[in-house]
Amino acid sequence: MPVPTFLEALAAAFFVLALVHTFAASAVRQLARRFPAHGRLLHLLGEVEVVFGLWAVALVVAIAAFGSGHAALQYAESRRYTEPVFVLVVMVVAASRPVVECAVRATRGLAGAVPLRRELVAAWLGLAAIPLLGSLVTEPAAMTVAALVLRPIVFRKDVPARPKYLALGALFVNISIGGTLTSYAAPPVLMVAAAWGWDSAFMALNFGWKAALAVGVNATLAVLLLRPHLQPLAMQEEAKPVPIGVALVHLVFLVAVVLLAHHPVAFTAVFLLFLGFVHAYEQHQHPLVLREALLVAVFLAGLVVLGGMQQWWLQPVVTALGSETLFWGAAALTAVTDNAALTYLGSLVQGLPEASRYALVAGAVAGGGLTVVANAPNPAGVALLRRGFDAERVGVGPLALGALVPTAVALAAFRLL
Repeated sequence: MPVPTFLEALAAAFFVLALVHTFAASAVRQLARRFPAHGRLLHLLGEVEVVFGLWAVALVVAIAAFGSGHAALQYAESRRYTEPVFVLVVMVVAASRPVVECAVRATRGLAGAVPLRRELVAAWLGLAAIPLLGSLVTEPAAMTVAALVLRPIVFRKDVPARPKYLALGALFVNISIGGTLTSYAAPPVLMVAAAWGWDSAFMALNFGWKAALAVGVNATLAVLLLRPHLQPLAMQEEAKPVPIGVALVHLVFLVAVVLLAHHPVAFTAVFLLFLGFVHAYEQHQHPLVLREALLVAVFLAGLVVLGGMQQWWLQPVVTALGSETLFWGAAALTAVTDNAALTYLGSLVQGLPEASRYALVAGAVAGGGLTVVANAPNPAGVALLRRGFDAERVGVGPLALGALVPTAVALAAFRLL
């Protein structure tokens, strides 16, 4: 392993501190109640989505202090922020009332066609079908829609914590692996697709069918555990549906954003048009999830800034492992670093064997549900579902425990099939 520079070592230290801060976020929020005079500040410091953004700012300030202001700005501007901005935009558009209502109505229609309890089928579709749809509409959009469809059915405060955390773990894992049917929808796949020549046909043949099987198993296990706690009342109809014309325009905006996902200027322009349309037809809208989307964007931008200086230790770890060890090591490393950053570093390694390439990506996507930082769409799910948990927070430990079984299913599917 190469000897890091002072700033690289400092960035690694800040990264570790950010992880510790993430695990201690609940304790910080409790301090907000003990010290009400500083409650708002402590509450802010206890927001999981804010943690990485704060430590990223600290890193940039440190670069300026120990180097120069120009060096700090140069480093910050050298990072690629397309993914954080895209997640913000697609999350707001996908969570708009017309889009969610279309998804809910489609879910209800399919649920009504199956001779089982509608809420059971709807929960299964939210945990299985929508995550697989992420291979078409991208994982962040699938996470947003799935969370909003499942929120009134599964993620309610009257549902016990254990099955709820298993459902959350299953959702996160299924979103992470559900985008592997194509080569553009899952960030960890997108990072390597061009460099390794992996197209959508390759992904479907080598990853997609295995992921679909694991997604179905995970969703079924979660629904079986949730079965006693799902209430038909959660499936009640909207009083005033959105006009079909307005819904179609929103769907067009969503498709346009997805198609332009790698062109930030273009999808930002589409987003501005979307905001204008929402204002023009505000009688058919719910409040946009701007706060939640901004928090998620801050989280991802912070991860981009902090992660940009971790290559000195991540790359030697990746290159030193054989395919079997790399598979398990990637799954473990994904718990503490974004899986897209992990696969991106792998794409930089020259001459990496095909077996190691598969192992790296399979392990990275399989471990994408273990923590909030493991996969880019996870913070969006936390932001949208946190109100259904005690104290309106998702515990780091319970999430990891809830994701263990779904992760094991995904790992088995990718390694044994």
